[in-house]
Amino acid sequence: MSLLENRDDVKELVENLNFKEKVDRSLSLIKEAYEKYGDGLVVANSLGKDSVCVWDLAKKANPKIRGFIVTTRFKPKETVEFMHEEVARYPELKVYKNDVKIPDRLYETDPNRCCDILKVQPTRKAIDDMNVTCWITGLRCTEGRTRTDFKEVEERDKGLIKLNPILIWKEREVWQYLALYEVKVNPLYSEGYRSLGCLPCTKITTDDNERAGRWVGTSKCGGECGIHTRPLKNVDGDGI
Repeated sequence: MSLLENRDDVKELVENLNFKEKVDRSLSLIKEAYEKYGDGLVVANSLGKDSVCVWDLAKKANPKIRGFIVTTRFKPKETVEFMHEEVARYPELKVYKNDVKIPDRLYETDPNRCCDILKVQPTRKAIDDMNVTCWITGLRCTEGRTRTDFKEVEERDKGLIKLNPILIWKEREVWQYLALYEVKVNPLYSEGYRSLGCLPCTKITTDDNERAGRWVGTSKCGGECGIHTRPLKNVDGDGI
């Protein structure tokens, strides 16, 4: 049976597959998806460790695979500089940004709205502009409390397949891959960050939860920006 149609137990895969088996499975998922969706298959690259891992896997699977980056006015300068380096190296990475005027310190007063304007809306534009039928993410089910119920292949948004090829990887396995294949990463990790976002909403934390440093002090703490929980195609419907 095709891996794209698998119904394997994610929790069992997390614990029972070794590192090489996980890498091989991820590559196979991406290769099968590219064979099925062609240029409609696009990687969402957040410039975090998981995204650059997935981007490297995708380029190994097929060098023709394209990607997009969503950036915001609040990204740390280190992330912006890293983004420019990546785009210079991979011109097939398209950058999307929403420069619309927003209230001052909206990230404090209404972080959900801030994320919707600056992250979700540009992602929708990327999906539309690039004619995406299947997008690849760096989601992992061991990453935090909000990411435990995802599947490797999903259609939460009707007509848009989401592929999560490293869903079953543990954090240490991501770093193992990045070290083994000498993949460049955002320099902020060397300062102690474990999950990266916008500067005002990302802190260094010693919490066991990998995403605990996101949106500290708000109802979104350790949560999601909305890209993985809001409709991207069926904006006016109930397709998610």
